[in-house]
Amino acid sequence: MIEVKNLTKRYGSHLAVDHLNFQVETGQIYGFLGPNGAGKTTTMNMMTGYLGATEGEVTINGHDILDEPEEARRQIGYLPELPPLYQEMTVEEYMRFAAELKQLPRGQRKQLMEEAMEIADIMDVKDRLIRNLSKGYKQRTGLAQAVLGFPEVIILDEPTVGLDPRQIIEIRDVIKGLGKKHTVILSSHILSEVSAVCDHIMIISHGRLVASDTPENLTRMMEGGNELLLTAKTGREQANRILEPLTELKSVEISPSEEASCVNIRLQTEKTVDIREKLFFTFAAAGVPLLTMKASDRTLEDIFIELTENDAKDEAGREPEGLDSAGTEQPEKEAE
Repeated sequence: MIEVKNLTKRYGSHLAVDHLNFQVETGQIYGFLGPNGAGKTTTMNMMTGYLGATEGEVTINGHDILDEPEEARRQIGYLPELPPLYQEMTVEEYMRFAAELKQLPRGQRKQLMEEAMEIADIMDVKDRLIRNLSKGYKQRTGLAQAVLGFPEVIILDEPTVGLDPRQIIEIRDVIKGLGKKHTVILSSHILSEVSAVCDHIMIISHGRLVASDTPENLTRMMEGGNELLLTAKTGREQANRILEPLTELKSVEISPSEEASCVNIRLQTEKTVDIREKLFFTFAAAGVPLLTMKASDRTLEDIFIELTENDAKDEAGREPEGLDSAGTEQPEKEAE
């Protein structure tokens, strides 16, 4: 289990991580989400000991990452967003080098290297120079390094960045397989990937944890009620008159439609209320055709945008201290 208490990181006057507190339970895949500059990579680097915290503590299976760094790091496999690969080594040479760094038992190194390369599906390129590999194979090599020795916790920072759709699916399948035997923490900007792979999602905004739950529970909490989207062949005033007597409605939004002489209507009711049939007959009685009526399903993308929209406003046109123009914390690149 990973326990993060009061974790804080400052770069001068910029507060990158703001007193984070959370626990990561054994045997689950966790998704770590947040906009650029929100503090995800900084948090991951502090959790793995690559970066020192300003305040707070991180314990990995009872070992403090600062007080017992060697014991704590033995529990962790880490793939940074930019894998720390040595371009002039072959894949096998790099894996041997990683095995030595991790101080794996000499008699087991060859077997453990081959098992990690099998998991990442890079056995067919083990004799090739890393600099000659495609982006996908380089990412797989970094992943093999992370799982080498089969640590209990595997932390992956943007493992599918820059990959094509087929490679993303392949890496996703690898991550699902790892989740059966390991605790996995995964950061990604591909929200569909997170919802498809992860058992639990944590959303960070301005260095603070703003949500932590299963994808299903997050969606349920943020819904608040049933939402319907309608297109009616009428004007705004008549639509308001038709809807006014319906006491079941919690909110009504009417906007112009791209279709001529029509309006779009967004309605919300309590979760237990199904008003579709009543709406149909109410508009029919008024002689107004309903061209479309559909339920509005909130996605993880909707929840992410709602919880982090202030980040986008504050970060627009501004480079916080300690970050580059891409929103990457500079000290982390040095650590990597």
